[in-house]
Amino acid sequence: MLRRRMGYSDPSSGKDILGNRSLCFIFICAFGLVTLLQQILYGKNYIKSAQQFSRLKGDETGNWTGPVNFSDDGSLKPARNGRKRCFRQNFQPDSQLSVIVTPCLADIKKKKKRSQRYLDNYDGSFDYNSTACRELRQEIMDIKVLTMVKTSDLFERWRNLQVCRWEQNKEEASNFKMSLSRCCNAPSFLFTTKRNTPAGTKLRYEVDTSGILPITTEVFKMFPDDMPYSKSQYKKCAVIGNGGIIKNSKCGKEIDSADFVFRCNIPPINEKYSADVGTKTDLVTINPSIITERFQKLEKWRRPFYEVLQNYENSSVVLPAFYNTRNTDVSFRVKYMLDDFDSQRGVFFFHPQYLLNVQRFWAVQGVRAKRLSSGLMLVTAALEMCEEVHLYGFWAFPMNPSGIFITHHYYDNVKPRPGFHAMPHEIFNFIHMHTRGIINVHTGQCT
Repeated sequence: MLRRRMGYSDPSSGKDILGNRSLCFIFICAFGLVTLLQQILYGKNYIKSAQQFSRLKGDETGNWTGPVNFSDDGSLKPARNGRKRCFRQNFQPDSQLSVIVTPCLADIKKKKKRSQRYLDNYDGSFDYNSTACRELRQEIMDIKVLTMVKTSDLFERWRNLQVCRWEQNKEEASNFKMSLSRCCNAPSFLFTTKRNTPAGTKLRYEVDTSGILPITTEVFKMFPDDMPYSKSQYKKCAVIGNGGIIKNSKCGKEIDSADFVFRCNIPPINEKYSADVGTKTDLVTINPSIITERFQKLEKWRRPFYEVLQNYENSSVVLPAFYNTRNTDVSFRVKYMLDDFDSQRGVFFFHPQYLLNVQRFWAVQGVRAKRLSSGLMLVTAALEMCEEVHLYGFWAFPMNPSGIFITHHYYDNVKPRPGFHAMPHEIFNFIHMHTRGIINVHTGQCT
């Protein structure tokens, strides 16, 4: 009150010496200085890296393809091991050394150009062992497991490989067949026979391992005396899957020209489909679930089922009668029914121990599922029975290699029970085996 009356004023008022506004200003300046230093130290690399990705071209002479080791003198040297990277070393006057870590753009560009060149010049005449085909095969072999690659990338590599004329690798095929012979031995144990399953045997089921079926005299009579097929009995075999990949393939004539033809689960082969899938059939599997669902377990009318089998001429049929206890009676009824119709068609039952061994064999190859597909079982048997194995109609993806959507089967689009089979892993193994020259997988049109 006294100061106001005397007209006294404080000389520091309104100047905010080291007050809130001054502190705020100092903080903003400090923050800006730190940000500027960060941009100077690190910003160049990010900017240049972005430029590399945006233009995908320019001089690539500074690229090092491979990991880098920093030596004691500060220089950079390619590392011997590790994941592949490209490092661009930029030397500029009065600037620090900058090393940009980017994917190998030059290599990617080169690979794409090379693959495109092969496809542009495609006439189906590239030799299996040519330099181009060795490189294309290696691109597939580089994929060790299915989960390490996008489906689109796998499709692209598979499409590129189609420019190569497939040729069997005798050594690879022989080694693979030898490993199958040691573990499974289809020429001796593919089916139950009087020789490998004598009367009085207590046969253990494949899945219901606690269940045992005594081989009575009546059951024993249904078995053939010995295996009807021998090792490498046939020169060229065709195993036909039911995938939609075979639709519009025009492979019917090529399939029918094979010495032995396997088919899965009595698929339709009438005039509507024969141009694509052929008609010749030497052995066809029958899943007991088909008999249960479509033919009422053969407990009533049996002629409709008999007439379906007539489409396969004199082919033999094989059933997994000893997969579990439920399959046994239904499978036996197929044998009884054909005998009642005086059919000379062979009826065989998979040996449960053979199927167990096959399951273990493919589990080592990365195919782990509750149940292997019928197609994989037939391919496994064919590899021992035939000198050369060709696959048609095997695919496990909703799109073909060109990215066009296809139906699950060539005759319908009914999906299998989820989680039961491991079809993508089966097909992935087939692709690898094709690449190694063990089997020939056909996914395109036949000429």
